[in-house]
Amino acid sequence: MDSIGFQVLAVLAGKAVPFRGGDEPSAIAKAPVDGAATIGLLGLLGDEQADLTVHGGLDKAIHHYPHDHYGWWQGAIGPHRLLAAPGGFGENIATLGLTEENVCLGDRYRLGTALVEVSQGRQPCWKLDHHFARRRITARVVATGRCGWYYRVIEGGMVAAGERMVLVDQPLPQWSVARMFALLIKGDGSADPAALRALTSQPLLAEPWRRRARELGR
Repeated sequence: MDSIGFQVLAVLAGKAVPFRGGDEPSAIAKAPVDGAATIGLLGLLGDEQADLTVHGGLDKAIHHYPHDHYGWWQGAIGPHRLLAAPGGFGENIATLGLTEENVCLGDRYRLGTALVEVSQGRQPCWKLDHHFARRRITARVVATGRCGWYYRVIEGGMVAAGERMVLVDQPLPQWSVARMFALLIKGDGSADPAALRALTSQPLLAEPWRRRARELGR
């Protein structure tokens, strides 16, 4: 990885509002933060999650989606307003150069002045299809592994677009987000029960994904 770091293209936050005219609220629509954002243990100040049973919390404080994937999505579904700028996938952080293949469980990054740690990949849900008003967005995320990931916050701080993310520790290079997603979400775990068992004992993995590894490994 680049020891100099990766430029933060955008820092984004959103409020929970009725989802596309329905009754159920969602905060998947994100907009760029004006100036520097404050990062606390639960993520960006001013960012919200509508359903706290599956979103937010200490292990899902910040969502990072690679802007590297936007070109692929444009080729897959054609021009779309949500692909014109970062934020289409509900991400808080957008960069180029970091993807699921080279980001690993437990990686620690200096994000502005904050310190964050990779806790799990992002498991997509039906709201992506609804957000894009297209079928099979979620299915394509699963099939291709273009999922993004979450951070827990180790030290709060400030970050703004144009600053850099710098990798400061990578304790588990064998556990890339791509590998974990393939095992736990894509379905590859059935062919590798030993890997599932190994994941259950990884204390840096968020508990919902450890629980999923236990269930799939039975």
